[in-house]
Amino acid sequence: MNISEIVKNCVAAGFLVLSFGHSANAQSQSLTSYVNPFIGSEEHGHVFVGANVPFGAVQLGPTQIGRSWDEFKGWDWCSGYNYISREILGFTHTHLSGTGIGDLNDLMVVPANGRLQLRPMQFEKPETGYGSLFSKQSEQCRPGFYQVHLDKYDVDAKLTATERVGIHQYHYNKTDNAHILLDLGFAMNWDSPVKTYIRQVNDSTFTGYRFSTGWSKDQRLYFAIRTSQPILKAEFYSDSTLQNGKQVESKHAKAALFFDAARNPDMTLKVALSPVSEANALANMAAEAPSGNFESYRTQADHVWEQSLGAIQVETRNSTDKELFYTALYHMFLGPTLFNDANNDYRGTDKQVYKNAPFKNLTTMSLWDIYRGWGPFMSIVKPSLVKDIAGSMLAIHQQQGRLPVWPLVGSETDCMVGSPAIIILADAFGKGLIPASQREQVYQAMKHTAKRDSMGLQYLNKLSYIPADKMHESVAWAMEYAIADAGIAKVAAALGKKADAAYFTKRSQLYKLYFDKQTAFFNGRFENGEFRRPFDPFYSVPVTSDYTEGNAWQYLFLVPQDVHGLIGLLGGEKMFKSRLDSLFTVSSELREGTAPDISGLIGQYAHGNEPSHHITYLYNYLGEPWKTADLVREVMQKFYKATPNGLSGNEDVGQMSAWYAFSALGMYSVNPMEGKYVFGSPLFDSATLRLENGKTFTIQSKDNSAQNKYIQKIELNGKPYPYTYIRHNDVMQGGKLVFYMGATPGKTYGISAESRP
Repeated sequence: MNISEIVKNCVAAGFLVLSFGHSANAQSQSLTSYVNPFIGSEEHGHVFVGANVPFGAVQLGPTQIGRSWDEFKGWDWCSGYNYISREILGFTHTHLSGTGIGDLNDLMVVPANGRLQLRPMQFEKPETGYGSLFSKQSEQCRPGFYQVHLDKYDVDAKLTATERVGIHQYHYNKTDNAHILLDLGFAMNWDSPVKTYIRQVNDSTFTGYRFSTGWSKDQRLYFAIRTSQPILKAEFYSDSTLQNGKQVESKHAKAALFFDAARNPDMTLKVALSPVSEANALANMAAEAPSGNFESYRTQADHVWEQSLGAIQVETRNSTDKELFYTALYHMFLGPTLFNDANNDYRGTDKQVYKNAPFKNLTTMSLWDIYRGWGPFMSIVKPSLVKDIAGSMLAIHQQQGRLPVWPLVGSETDCMVGSPAIIILADAFGKGLIPASQREQVYQAMKHTAKRDSMGLQYLNKLSYIPADKMHESVAWAMEYAIADAGIAKVAAALGKKADAAYFTKRSQLYKLYFDKQTAFFNGRFENGEFRRPFDPFYSVPVTSDYTEGNAWQYLFLVPQDVHGLIGLLGGEKMFKSRLDSLFTVSSELREGTAPDISGLIGQYAHGNEPSHHITYLYNYLGEPWKTADLVREVMQKFYKATPNGLSGNEDVGQMSAWYAFSALGMYSVNPMEGKYVFGSPLFDSATLRLENGKTFTIQSKDNSAQNKYIQKIELNGKPYPYTYIRHNDVMQGGKLVFYMGATPGKTYGISAESRP
């Protein structure tokens, strides 16, 4: 992709991304040059925009003023940023990416001059407080780097990062009363400070902490700051009240650091984070950013990103597809995030400090989302990360007495339904990513979590179903539990635990109790055994309905652990085909009160939320793979655009991108615990996967094009391959998969029962 193509594409899309700091020749060789971090930053994508390295604890970026409307207060600013905004309050060091709930935005730093202002500006009124308007033409972003000009202060700001250190570089074009404002009390969305503290160590070093609550109820973040030039005067405030001395502890602690910008207009800040202590924050800075200038760390971050993206090398004549693919990989590498120190110390969910852990402790795990596609994808390209996820989840089980649901900053949020950690562990177990010494421990954690007497399981244990009059979203809870139970059964069988395997296999079939023959949908069922009446398959209101982020249409097909059983339940292949066809052709009407992220609709298929993500691939189970090809290409074309509003729903910490990345390679994980990847329609001429085990797996698509989207036949390692799926082990052994493509459905490919998943 050259500069002219980039500019042409971006202008045609209605925006210009100035994110390329290399020459045109270098760009053609750099994978980071294909990444567009602004994709998904507008409307409901909620992606992070700023500087970080893959899975880094620091996500350093701009924080803006969230808008408010209806009951969704600031919802499209969950990450702290939205492309439509034209103001920046300052730069914070932690952000979420793609979530439907807002939190973090810790440690506000404002490079300022002129009159000291201690409170944030009001919307579009920079004179009312700290913060500035900015021009989109001055804003640049690429992996590991962010740049913008703050109009009010006439300051050029640049950001980069290591894993645990954010590095700021500010050039002051106006030097009058130049200062850096630190606002530890700043909060947005669900977040609120509890106790904050900052102290001056010497004329260039400051340390402290920020304790807060929000979506994550007990957040503890320690920091250390080092400036590149001496601070001539430091003022400490409790909210707006000036304090004596060189420190302040308050709910809203602030510090103003004044320096001589007339002598030197360039100021560099290094801000190190730790979940453990101020001392560990200083140690993290010494380990990761001991010396060197801003550009050296920017170059280092770019190199780390280039290496990570290089796990997959794709070739295509369509530069936009390449931009979308590498941006998807980039978004997949934003989380989970490290929650430990350079010495491997970390703070557990029990708030105790654990020293020198044998794994990298991780947080920001959106497990309900990522178990579907992100987890299986990472088991291919980065199995070492999956091992650390398993280690982190096992430690959380030991600390809080159950496996996590949605851990964030060392606390359990209990966001979403079911037991998604079990599904990820079952997949990891089946792929040999759980050490032999931990297999029994992992199994017991899975079993113990599934046999508790809370979160709906008390009803499941008593009645075999969760009553709709006892628990909201009961159908969603039960169907997710059934998927997890299938995973436990699989692990139990592998360990020779026959009784447990039989028990959890039976539980995995309990989804059938929700099938309402009168409506032919899965329906809420009351404690007396009656189904919900009246019934409306289009109805879904957040929290209070029987489904989570979906309605009865989407949940009709949420049985990835037992597709063949579902086919039988719906009346056999012919009836199943009819119902599946209807999903994509029925009206896209949504009832009043439906959540705004039930989006990306084809009929009632809703790509904007995860329960639908596997459905397009179900035609392979019916001997009609050409329908999967049609729909997969349609979804990729309609719901993934190289624009700020280019995602159809929340990016969800990598899952929305994982669907695209997996599908662009020509496959997807329908059953996320089975170790099978079902074929769709590959997008690229070739893709080379450089595996962590040193082997290479190549995917080649002959005669591929927008028209030639149907697989005619397949070869694996030079031999005819009759199946419409490939096993995980075949990929990990290395080799070559060749798709032969055509403009019409293959006459024999994928039709026979033997060829199907």
